[in-house]
Amino acid sequence: MSNPNPTLEEDDRSWKPRWLALTPFLGQPPPLTRHQWRIIGLIAVVNIFDQYDLMLFSLALKQIQADLAIPEAQLGDLGAIIRLGALPAFFFAVLADRIGRRRVLLITIIAYTVLTGLTAFAPNAASFVVLQFMARIFAVAEVMLAYVVIAEELDPEHRGWGAGALAALGACGSGLALGLFAAVDILPMGWRSLYLIGLIPLVLIAWLRRSLPETKRYAAQASERSHSEIGRGAIRPVINLIRMYPGRILMIGSVIFLLSFAENAGGFFGPKYLQEEHGWAPYQYSLLGVAGGFVGIFGGTFAGRLSDRFGRKKIAAIFLLAHPVLVLVFYQGFGWPLVPIWVGMIFSGIAAGVVLATYGNELFPTSYRSTAAGARTIVATIGGVLGLLAESLLYGIYHSHWTAISLLVLVAFAAPVIVVIFFPETRGLELEEISPER
Repeated sequence: MSNPNPTLEEDDRSWKPRWLALTPFLGQPPPLTRHQWRIIGLIAVVNIFDQYDLMLFSLALKQIQADLAIPEAQLGDLGAIIRLGALPAFFFAVLADRIGRRRVLLITIIAYTVLTGLTAFAPNAASFVVLQFMARIFAVAEVMLAYVVIAEELDPEHRGWGAGALAALGACGSGLALGLFAAVDILPMGWRSLYLIGLIPLVLIAWLRRSLPETKRYAAQASERSHSEIGRGAIRPVINLIRMYPGRILMIGSVIFLLSFAENAGGFFGPKYLQEEHGWAPYQYSLLGVAGGFVGIFGGTFAGRLSDRFGRKKIAAIFLLAHPVLVLVFYQGFGWPLVPIWVGMIFSGIAAGVVLATYGNELFPTSYRSTAAGARTIVATIGGVLGLLAESLLYGIYHSHWTAISLLVLVAFAAPVIVVIFFPETRGLELEEISPER
């Protein structure tokens, strides 16, 4: 017998999904509605495989380099080219502000999944870079929209937790990649098998089409515009965003640029560093990633909950300061301390990212929120690419990736200063209070 009042069922805050029992790292969740839990579950499934795909290149860098005969001095440059794929993702962010989050999400899921699978058959470095460049376009667009959806669907007092939960669940995809990487030397196609596994989300497309709704905020905002307004002038959101919110764009953009420039190389070379400098085998790094990373992913929900309670500004500044300190110590360290340092680095990195993602989605109105997410991605991509190119230049001087990374990370210490001085406090406010439509 069908429920006579499905609206009441959707608003039920006593209901909890069964999969929650498998995620102790989410802690004690806030009282969400059935509808909100359904959104989190759907977005999380997609995000898990997205993060799996994004993790593979850095993880299997040593094996890919050997198989495709990539010179040592070109590694940073190739990583930079692939990261540039995030730039075209901006156009999908703008599109999501024009035609809706749901439709664009489905497009990105299909595209990045197919391109990830095709990467398994790359015959040389050039084709590998082209396929990964294209895959990154859609993978990055999906991540941007996932956080937009969470921000628009959750209550103001739970948005920080929601962003943290999404980051923590997405990190399970990185954990899946780490677990499978342990067998990279015995898999029938080596690193290529890891990319083939990335095709799994294709079987979920029909289910997602039926189950994934448009966000209520976007649907309400879109209903106030005519169809001609929705489809016309794709560049208009960009112009309006810059004209109406130049200070906020500069404020959050400067922090994101500094972090990406200073820290992207550190994340990119991490697995290679432990394997080459400290003699770790792939299975050892996988063990560290799965066991230590499990502790690290608590950083997402921990920081989200803290920011909901004590404020975004204070928590962001703390973790933005802690992370570069740990990166610096990691690349200059040795022996067993590398393990807890790495765990702390992952914990603080996820924590800082969650609070910044929450800030980024709160500071702009619904009509420009996805476009603003795309703009932040462009800034992060440019910063990350310039950081990798700078790492290559420093490698040419010092002949050590680890020294180059240690010098670059010093730039990140400016980020918490900017947050403390310029960022507003948004904790507990409705999105319409923080960033009303203009």
